[in-house]
Amino acid sequence: MSVATNNNREALPSVDETIGAQADLLSSHLQSMSEALFPPTSHKILRKFTSGEAARLMGVSDSTLRKMTLAGEGPQPETTSNGRRLYTLSEINQIRHLLAHSTRGRGSVDFIPHRRPGEHLQVLAVTNFKGGSGKTTTSAHLAQYLALQGYRVLAVDLDPQASLSALLGVLPELDVASNQTLYAAIRYDQERRDLSEVIRPTYFDGLDLVPGNLELMEFEHTTPKALSAGGSGETLFFARVAEALDGVADNYDVVVIDCPPQLGFLTLSGLCAATAMIVTVHPQMLDVSSMSQFLMMTRDLLGVVREAGGDLKYDFVRYLLTRFEPQDAPQTKVAALLRNLFDDHVLTNPMVKSAAVSDAGLTKQTLYEIGRENLTRSTYDRAMEALDAVNVEIETLIKQAWSRA
Repeated sequence: MSVATNNNREALPSVDETIGAQADLLSSHLQSMSEALFPPTSHKILRKFTSGEAARLMGVSDSTLRKMTLAGEGPQPETTSNGRRLYTLSEINQIRHLLAHSTRGRGSVDFIPHRRPGEHLQVLAVTNFKGGSGKTTTSAHLAQYLALQGYRVLAVDLDPQASLSALLGVLPELDVASNQTLYAAIRYDQERRDLSEVIRPTYFDGLDLVPGNLELMEFEHTTPKALSAGGSGETLFFARVAEALDGVADNYDVVVIDCPPQLGFLTLSGLCAATAMIVTVHPQMLDVSSMSQFLMMTRDLLGVVREAGGDLKYDFVRYLLTRFEPQDAPQTKVAALLRNLFDDHVLTNPMVKSAAVSDAGLTKQTLYEIGRENLTRSTYDRAMEALDAVNVEIETLIKQAWSRA
């Protein structure tokens, strides 16, 4: 009986073979789904905006845009059969520049919110080491919102799972080859590259991406070796992301870093490059307990970095309540607890849980790109109102860090 049992066990595939087969099956299925939604010969394209949407983004009236069109000023929008005028984001940004230098644009509106002399690059690290806290969703929507407002934005995918890259139209398994992630700019050997060489434009005008994939994990393996070797002249691990960003800082106003869901060398280097931190937290006690451990570990590790010479100066640290359900009594109690403990460090506006965000995510899209006509309008409007409120609040903190009114 024992011999037969052993023979049966020997006939079974090993656990790594089983997991490998399942990984191949899932990857193949996901690739098929992606190719059905976005064929290999195509790329994600941002929808066009109605004249009303374009006017709201620029802070002008629809009639101002109509007058510019009639006068032949600036790019001419597409006109549909029913007379609607549609603008691309690139056209909207061109009109912003025209308005900033024309008599039509005189007033209090800041059409081009780029950094001014003396204003430092804003590097926002979106972090928490509990999966499902909404880091990537927050990062993607924040980066796109800032691009829609006219900022020059760089999104950095620091997570080896690379969900941010996928949301922004870059498939980590297919579109990102060796030495094409941030690792290329922070590695310790002769294959190191300038960050500018791995930055890619996205389908959002004004938003660029440093994509991620599993290659980023190499930094977790090579850093201990570099530390033990003690190479003279080498930038220490915690300063390498900041050093890489310095090389492209003049091209951007804001960098949004989507950190991995763990406190490793990658996350620490990202946090040391940051000028601000957004900690996403789902308002449930298990998640809050996990965040407590995260904060204590972060304190200890950043303390070690500071003692080693790291320069940690944050303009702000804020906690963002994500997937918040206002009608859920336990969640409202946890939210009240956090506000009582952390006061103004908790963002006033939560990221409300919405079916609209989930529905958009099914096709690897965000709420800013899916369009109101593709969802139930009341659901879409409520979700957009909550989303914009969060991002406006973060934008205000950025402006305050720049000492703008």
